[in-house]
Amino acid sequence: MPSFAHAASVSGQGTWETTLQGRDLDGNAATFEAYYDTELNITWLADANLAASNTFGVTGMAGSTMEWDPANEWISAMNSYGGTGYLGINNWRLPTVRPVNGVSFTGVTTGYDGSTDNGYNISAPGTVFAQSTASEMAYLYYNTLGNTGLHDLTGAFNECSLNGAPLYCLTNAGPFSNLQPSQYWTGIEDPSNPNDIYAFNLGAGGQGTPNKGNALYVLAVYDGDVAAVPLPAAFWLFGSGLIGLVGVARKKSLAHQNS
Repeated sequence: MPSFAHAASVSGQGTWETTLQGRDLDGNAATFEAYYDTELNITWLADANLAASNTFGVTGMAGSTMEWDPANEWISAMNSYGGTGYLGINNWRLPTVRPVNGVSFTGVTTGYDGSTDNGYNISAPGTVFAQSTASEMAYLYYNTLGNTGLHDLTGAFNECSLNGAPLYCLTNAGPFSNLQPSQYWTGIEDPSNPNDIYAFNLGAGGQGTPNKGNALYVLAVYDGDVAAVPLPAAFWLFGSGLIGLVGVARKKSLAHQNS
């Protein structure tokens, strides 16, 4: 797979600046390893292409992309990493997809007005199911990050299609690192064909069902919020020592003033 350029963070585009809350999971407060999504009640991994730097021992990867079965193995390896899971979390999963109409999947027909599970503008503003959270990645793309689909509601090409490779319509990556303008796996099989899996294209805003033998990217999520990793006990001992010293110094200062 080719190496892609990365979209920048765009202030004022989408809701990400207020709905994605940084989470420190490694004890280094200077960086965030995940972002809690207050709208979806899930936590996204901050590195949207972690597989490029950590395979967790999984084989059969094509660079940082992988077929669907290895993708599930990779998630499983994340959850068993170090005995407690990657970054202390052992319940990572692939993003999910539910029927956008709330009843049943609409099949493989490609739509443009957000009324079908295969197609563009799912949950996008102005669509029949605007703000739908049925597809976590569609909601992230269209609402949280405020990106535009390759096609408008009538099927015509949007202006962002003129951007060309590699970013196309991924104009805002928000706080994520290594967000790829390409297809990402979800964890949901097409009920009409279990060899096809729902995936979302972060370069075009389209959702489809490629065969599980394709090599796509993976972005891990976690249900609910995550607490920050507690600071090491040594830090608290050091901190309590400082507090003690401050207290002693304050007492000496008061004694000096009263003498």
